[in-house]
Amino acid sequence: MKVERINENTAKYTFVVSPEEFEHGLTHAYESIKPNVEIDGFRKGHVPQKQYEQKFGVESLYEDALNHVFGHKFNEAVQDRTFTIVGDPDIDLDITKVVRGEEFEVSFIAPIKPDVTLGQYKEIEVEAEDVSVTDEEVEQAIEAELKKAEVLKDKEDGALEEVDTAIFDFKGIKDGVAFEGGTAENYQLEIGSGQFIPGFEEQMVGMKQEEEKSIDLTFPEDYHAEDLAGANVTFEVKLWEIKVKVRPELNDQFVRSLDKEGVKTVEEYREFLRNDILAAKEAQERARVTDSVILKASENSILNIPPQMIKYESDQYKQQLTQQAMQYGLDLETYISFTGQTLEQFNEQVDKQSELRIRQMLTIEAIIQKEGINATKEEIEAKYLEIATMYNQPIAEIKKHIDEKSVEMEVAFGKAIDFLYDNATIIK
Repeated sequence: MKVERINENTAKYTFVVSPEEFEHGLTHAYESIKPNVEIDGFRKGHVPQKQYEQKFGVESLYEDALNHVFGHKFNEAVQDRTFTIVGDPDIDLDITKVVRGEEFEVSFIAPIKPDVTLGQYKEIEVEAEDVSVTDEEVEQAIEAELKKAEVLKDKEDGALEEVDTAIFDFKGIKDGVAFEGGTAENYQLEIGSGQFIPGFEEQMVGMKQEEEKSIDLTFPEDYHAEDLAGANVTFEVKLWEIKVKVRPELNDQFVRSLDKEGVKTVEEYREFLRNDILAAKEAQERARVTDSVILKASENSILNIPPQMIKYESDQYKQQLTQQAMQYGLDLETYISFTGQTLEQFNEQVDKQSELRIRQMLTIEAIIQKEGINATKEEIEAKYLEIATMYNQPIAEIKKHIDEKSVEMEVAFGKAIDFLYDNATIIK
């Protein structure tokens, strides 16, 4: 294999294909179509390659054979690591000059990862904010914990009120006929939650257990089901149960039930929450400052990113977004329209974000190389353990799916990001 750099973003790879390699490619090409080959005198799928070539010509196999050979050669180029290929190659081969039994050359031009000239990445000035925790934030956290611990209990007497929970049956009727999706039994609904269309929950207020009621409503004009949008309907409702939320009292017994290590009293719990909120705020502020440092370091770097590299990154993101859209039964363009963007605006934004991510990634890679940042065996094993714990899987199982090189790079990236933060000039 011969490798030559054409320019800063492109390299040319040239290979010699031996007669044996091409013959192997021809065999592979024929085996892929053999199950469908039919020739008089042979059973379908059992025609020898020689008879196929006599009838259809060996040249009919050339394209698939060359694709097979080229796939192997391209893998050789990727493994070579003289340069890092970052996009699809352009193949240079005149198929009419390929002769069976003779060696021939095949070459391709591919986009490669650009060189990075680092600018200033140490002592980058960035502003940071002092973080603190107010008493109000602590009380809000306590309120949230008490709310999570609420339980539903039967309402002994009285009518249905807002914030009560109703257990009821309902049937929606339009033009005298029950409509699809409008019927349920033992449905549980918190009154005032706004889960139903406007007016439904309001008209249930005041009902008593085992009471039946007809609720007349009009669906909103913009309702997602076209056959119901703007329609006048009646819901036949029967209320079975009324439940109320019972919140636990904030006391030492409740605190102990939370099973927080070293936290037994209400005051200890308040201090625990204060420290917990402070740690989260500090981590959030550190992440914000770190993002600013990475951005400035990448802006100070000089590099020319190949368009193919940006396209690949953008395509990966769009593919993920397309899969998300499909979960809602939408195509990508419709999904994007909900953000208020046109497809053109979306594509432009995605390309800019992709270019920024690549610039930052390549800058960090260059810093890793320049500073000699490495991941130790212990750090790699610790990262495997972290991943295994996250997915509740044995480490051995995780190692089957994530190669050590990827984990090593992830650890090195994390250390490089910490290095940038530790070497920044933080102004408060």
